[in-house]
Amino acid sequence: MTPSRSPVLRDLVLVGGGHSHVGVLRMFAMDPEPGLRITVVCTDVDTPYSGMLPGYVAGHYTFDEVHIDLGRLAAFAGARMIRGTVTGLDRGERRVILGDRPAVPYDLLSINTGSTPDVSGIRGAVANVVPVKPIAGFNRRWLALLERVRALHTPMTVAVVGGGAGGVELLLSMQHRLRRELEALGRAADLLSFVLVTAGATILPTHNAGVRRRFEAVLRERQVAVHVQAEVVEVAPGRLHLQDGRGIEADEVLWVTQAAGPAWLADTGLALDAQGFIRVGETLQSVTDASVFAAGDVASFTDRPLEKAGVFAVRMGKPLAVNLRRVLRGEAPVAYRPQRHWLALISTGDRYAVASRGSLGFAGAWVWRWKDTIDRRFMRRFSEFPVMDAAASGPSGPASALSLTSEESLQAISAVAMRCGGCGAKVGASVLSRALSSLQPVERDDVLIGLHSPDDAAVVRVPPGMAAVHTVDFFRAFIDDPYLFGKVAANHALGDIFAMGAEPQSATAIATVPPGLERKVEDLLLQMMTGAVEVLNAAGCALVGGHTGEGQELALGFAINGLIADRMEGVMRKGGLRPGDALVLTKPIGTGTLFAAHARHAAKGRWIDAALGSMVQSNQVGARILREHGVTACTDLTGFGLLGHLVEMTRPSGVDARLDLAALPLLDGATECVAAGIVSSLQPANVRLRRALRNGQDFVGDPRYPLLFDPQTAGGLLAGVPADRVEACVSALHEAGYPHAAVIGRVLPAGDALEPITLAA
Repeated sequence: MTPSRSPVLRDLVLVGGGHSHVGVLRMFAMDPEPGLRITVVCTDVDTPYSGMLPGYVAGHYTFDEVHIDLGRLAAFAGARMIRGTVTGLDRGERRVILGDRPAVPYDLLSINTGSTPDVSGIRGAVANVVPVKPIAGFNRRWLALLERVRALHTPMTVAVVGGGAGGVELLLSMQHRLRRELEALGRAADLLSFVLVTAGATILPTHNAGVRRRFEAVLRERQVAVHVQAEVVEVAPGRLHLQDGRGIEADEVLWVTQAAGPAWLADTGLALDAQGFIRVGETLQSVTDASVFAAGDVASFTDRPLEKAGVFAVRMGKPLAVNLRRVLRGEAPVAYRPQRHWLALISTGDRYAVASRGSLGFAGAWVWRWKDTIDRRFMRRFSEFPVMDAAASGPSGPASALSLTSEESLQAISAVAMRCGGCGAKVGASVLSRALSSLQPVERDDVLIGLHSPDDAAVVRVPPGMAAVHTVDFFRAFIDDPYLFGKVAANHALGDIFAMGAEPQSATAIATVPPGLERKVEDLLLQMMTGAVEVLNAAGCALVGGHTGEGQELALGFAINGLIADRMEGVMRKGGLRPGDALVLTKPIGTGTLFAAHARHAAKGRWIDAALGSMVQSNQVGARILREHGVTACTDLTGFGLLGHLVEMTRPSGVDARLDLAALPLLDGATECVAAGIVSSLQPANVRLRRALRNGQDFVGDPRYPLLFDPQTAGGLLAGVPADRVEACVSALHEAGYPHAAVIGRVLPAGDALEPITLAA
């Protein structure tokens, strides 16, 4: 993450990662708006390009070739990426309501979520059809269908409901792919039958008669049964029931019709059309609320209806970005004039395509190659990023671009003025109290004075027979999502307590936040501390106080107090490994290289997403399971990396160890990042510990070798477990939600050499 040098003055929130919004992100990345913070809220980190979806289904493209990595794009644009589900809007307070985290405030909001299938009036459809939209959900079902066909030995019928270009193209692409899958397995392709069902009088109703005839001929040649004027009223397992009483056999049903807007829009108060799409005017602003924009499928033009086609969503990207920028600057937005005719390139699944524009139509393999060139050029815009000059963000002054009220202008001037040090750098009391007022730290009887009754310091009782365990951790933000950062920071700080076998009791926070408008600083604190308190509460740890000051970068840390029996019963130490013990690691490694790559926009969004999922997983249950299985020594993996922390265990234990590189659980993308030469800034210091390896030179070329030195944030537990109990221990860890827990080596008797650790392939 690259910190901004100017304070945050305005919030632009983009809900959805559709074709229009990826264009907006790229345009704001190429020409940033000083003082603007962009937040993207989306359920998926990979956003599909609909124009290449049929080619993906047909097997011509890989998953990555047809998906825009929204995480990388957001990082390139300097935007916050929030994985979350929108459940509503509070337009009075200008907040986007999320299902599982604090609401996100906005000054301007843009919605580009696409459409969802409307099968509410079709009996049995929800349980028995595969909707093509949202495409991310379709992909999961498509992969399941692929596996079902690969295991096929008896006849099967696949039906597509929807006779538009999307339905016809999808059916032909599926047929091409699935029949070749069967042929590759030595089975007859005619095990599969395909059916196209449409309520209309003809297929491709929005295209000219010549194009329709071409596809009618292709469907006949491919032996696809086409049913027109066939309105589906019920979908039962294995059968479609039509309005006229007919029935059509179908083992798998894909739905490519009757789109509707997301259900949560109904309660927003925004004007919607009959299908639940947001009614917008020619500036792409809601006719109800000028601070809300909409584009793509989710937008419904009041002047004239537009087909739900990807071409419009793509073309809306530029005018949407222009108008968002103009409104932010206090300028009048301009009208978007959608084209009357557009070129549609519709594939037949076999690297052949038909072009359709108005009354024109032509076809050939060359048309598919043309389409392929256009699509790949489009996708490169979102995967190949130019190196941006830091100065490109323009002047840092608050009035350089954005339109502010007089009160906000005064706050902005204060935010960029020379900042005081000492206690003058503290965050204002009113901002702090408002941000913390909604937090509800867990209550403990042994916390005598804490946030419930603030004073100069907290007072915490140490119960009789217990001893206090103290630890502290602090680091700057490495992701732009303050809520997730708060979770990771709290989880990381608790790791030492769990690694000792202690019970967390209380926590004191130390936070640094960049200066800015009061309401922006307040929201930042609220987001970050909400995430942190959720983790602390889940661990039974009471937040009892802290200190918040201003600084250039967002940072957070905690001093944690824990409790353990004063007779040291149950304490887990680093020393104590015994020859014959198995070395168990509870979570995968690779966070250092992945987030170094993330800072360079070189890591895939799904890699970062998976890494964060690992980092927010608590070690509390893992520590309990290790204790129950007779753990002899334990530590948590943090900055010194796997090798550094293992050395901290072997030296006081007076033992050697053998590590099995092949057994190391690794985060997705970790080996790719180190292979690209991307490592954490702490890696060189950790590499000095290679002298602890007896045969390290033999493995320097192994792609996993650099990860021995990779510093971890909120890593797993590394423990010694007696050999006769390790199988049950690992099994229990898996059942408890640590799927990557593994035996990564063995403890050996001490040798004569100074190097205590041996590597094995």
